[in-house]
Amino acid sequence: MKNFVHKLFRPIDNAPLIVFRLIFGFIFLYELYYLLKSGWVKRTLIKPSYNFTFFGFEWLNHLMGTYSYVLFGIMMVLAFFVFIGFKYRLNIILLTLGWACIYLIQKTDYNNYHYLLWLISIIMCFLPAHTYASVDARLRPEIKAYAMPQWISWLLIFQISCVYFYATIAKFYPDWLDGTITKAIYNGREPFPFLKEAFSSQKLFLFTAYAGIIFDGLVIPALLWRKTRWIAIIASLIFHLSNSYLHGLGTFPYFSLSFSIFFFKPEDIRKFFLRNKPVLTDELAQINYKEYRTLFWSFFAPYIVVQTLLPVRHYAIKGDVLWTEEGHRLSWRLMLRYRSGNVRYKVVDKKTNEVLHFRNNELITDFQNKKLAHPDIAFQMAHHIRDHFAKQGKDVAVYAIRSSVSVNGKNTQQMIDPSVDLAATKWNYFGHNEWIRDRKHIDEKPPTVVPMKIQKLHYPLPEKK
Repeated sequence: MKNFVHKLFRPIDNAPLIVFRLIFGFIFLYELYYLLKSGWVKRTLIKPSYNFTFFGFEWLNHLMGTYSYVLFGIMMVLAFFVFIGFKYRLNIILLTLGWACIYLIQKTDYNNYHYLLWLISIIMCFLPAHTYASVDARLRPEIKAYAMPQWISWLLIFQISCVYFYATIAKFYPDWLDGTITKAIYNGREPFPFLKEAFSSQKLFLFTAYAGIIFDGLVIPALLWRKTRWIAIIASLIFHLSNSYLHGLGTFPYFSLSFSIFFFKPEDIRKFFLRNKPVLTDELAQINYKEYRTLFWSFFAPYIVVQTLLPVRHYAIKGDVLWTEEGHRLSWRLMLRYRSGNVRYKVVDKKTNEVLHFRNNELITDFQNKKLAHPDIAFQMAHHIRDHFAKQGKDVAVYAIRSSVSVNGKNTQQMIDPSVDLAATKWNYFGHNEWIRDRKHIDEKPPTVVPMKIQKLHYPLPEKK
């Protein structure tokens, strides 16, 4: 243990962190630009009059509307400053706060990549990524540094390992193993006409399903072992670039590839990317041990514990996470299921017992209406309806009298107990919400293949003028 702690704080060349800052800043800048260009901002933050935020962040709805364009413009400037290392500490903190607002303001277009980007932003707020090859280092030579503690590289390796490890574990369930999910992913996708038959083959669906498990499960160990490192790099390139081409996952594949630099020797990264950077000597390897020890044990050690436990919290909650969604988000459950269905509400005036006329499209968009198949969003919608009528001076009860939901094309079932007044209930953050009905596994129909439309969901094509 003592030897491990010694290695944690051993100074190494900081070239990987410096290069990663450049990649991170550029990718963040392009991601913001792409979300604007693709129409994602308009559909998600401009068009709706209300958004289903993460619990406790309802106040972020005030940032919607044309303010979103201003926020994205400011964040693009901040991302560029992070890229060049100008006023780095201030700008990375502001960029992280801005992205936190974008991430937490809506769940209808939830994206694991956006979550990863936010986590890395938080990490980068504390790291000395501006101490070389930056405007700050040029303007303030006293901050220039050539070394960093070993734990910085290990921390970023740990973070990307969480993504792959928990994504692997989550795939071990019937609808992934029998090709149901990969069939839905590939449905309607033929990159070339002559591959149409191949892209409708059950063999391809099964191959992709098991290849996904093998890649996610072995890529990190293969990168860690020197003898298989380049095999893992080539496999990563094939995997991520093919995903980028077939599914249009934006900058996510390229961002995932960027973590590879931390698996190589820092000296090799310096020789390849920063040839003018001096070779690390004992004199240049001086770091502030006390500062880095305090930072690691006070912030990043607890952070590692949280990131280790958060993705498995659903095991402590009653019910099937694929049905209840309790513990689904923030757990690296990537492209695992597709939900469809609709929810119809009955609104009753508590004072007069009168049933009040209401239609979902009075308050939300068609895209949001499709997301009511998620229990927490259906719950928030009931509260939004309650608040809507409260503005009219009416105290109402809201019941989900119809909540027909299907997961992975299986039998449609009622998701919500229609006798429960959702407007009067509170969300159970740490346990099961009893008004979510149990999922029945009897008499299930064969899965109906519905295209997952990953590209359209997260990155719609630019709108034609």
